[in-house]
Formats: sequence, structure tokens, C-alpha cells
Amino acid sequence: MGFQIGQYFEMDKQISSDDIEKFAELSGDYNPLHMDNTYAKESIFGQRIAHGMLSASYISTIIGTKFPGNGTIYMQQNLKFKRPVYIGEYLKIRVELVELLENNKAKLLTTIKSTKNGIVIEGEALVKLP
Repeated sequence: MGFQIGQYFEMDKQISSDDIEKFAELSGDYNPLHMDNTYAKESIFGQRIAHGMLSASYISTIIGTKFPGNGTIYMQQNLKFKRPVYIGEYLKIRVELVELLENNKAKLLTTIKSTKNGIVIEGEALVKLP
């Protein structure tokens, strides 16, 4: 498959309490900001928030299975966590090819937007194309 600058893939995901609990179980991150309603209510966020890496993991979902897709080798990722993600929020995860590099590598722009709060995570990935 040929890849071109400007190609992208987007997917939507609603964050649920169940997603947060499963991620905590898998990652071992039981920070009360994610798990405890009473604790989180007294925090600067005013309620429970999703793990930043839970939201960011959907970037990996796209890269490894949709675009560039099966066989892609994820080599590097940087992320800026701009805003919290709350339970029930709808996210639009986007991966866009911004540069083709030597040795079949590519730079990807990775963005997650909340329909409620705008950009929540942005960054760049380096991958080896399939």
C-alpha cells in the first residue's frame, strides 16, 4: 500500500467508568483521581478523570490496526496532555501522516479531541511502515 502525506484515520470513543477500571487493573495505576469519586470531587478536577495513558492508548489502536495498520512498528511517541478527560466524554482520535522518511519510516501527527473540551492530547509518533 502506498502512503501519502496528508493521509489520516480517525476513530471515535466514549470513555466509560468501566474503561477506567479495566485500565487500572491492567496498568496497576489506582490513583484515586481515577478511582475514588469522593477523593476526585475534592481535587482540582472536581470529579474522576480518565488515565492520560488510557486515552493515549487509542492512538496505538489506530497505528497498529487501522493506519498505517498491521505490521507497523511503533518506534517513538511524544505526548502533551492538555486537558483532563472525564467519564462520558466523547473523543475523536486522529493519526495523520505528516512526513515520509528514509528507511520506510514516517512521522505521524497524533491528536485526541474531546467534543466537550477541544484538544486533550497532542503529539507525534515515529513508525516504520508495513
